[in-house]
Amino acid sequence: MKPIHPQYESCTILCTGCNTAYETRSTNVKGYHVEICSNCHPFFTGKQRLLDTAGRVERFNRKYRKDAAAAAPAEKA
Repeated sequence: MKPIHPQYESCTILCTGCNTAYETRSTNVKGYHVEICSNCHPFFTGKQRLLDTAGRVERFNRKYRKDAAAAAPAEKA
């Protein structure tokens, strides 16, 4: 009888951004190369910067700062 399931063996995942290697199991025995991993990705490291494209963030802040200032005196009264 022919086996229907592939071999599930250990392999290595190598991050080319920070040269970190992870050991895991997969059907791909050769391993994987990834460009970015959780050690060097800005979202997971907390080093993500907010990119302001065409002043959108500043426009948003100005708009809602005005609304908050207008609502504040009404609440006190």
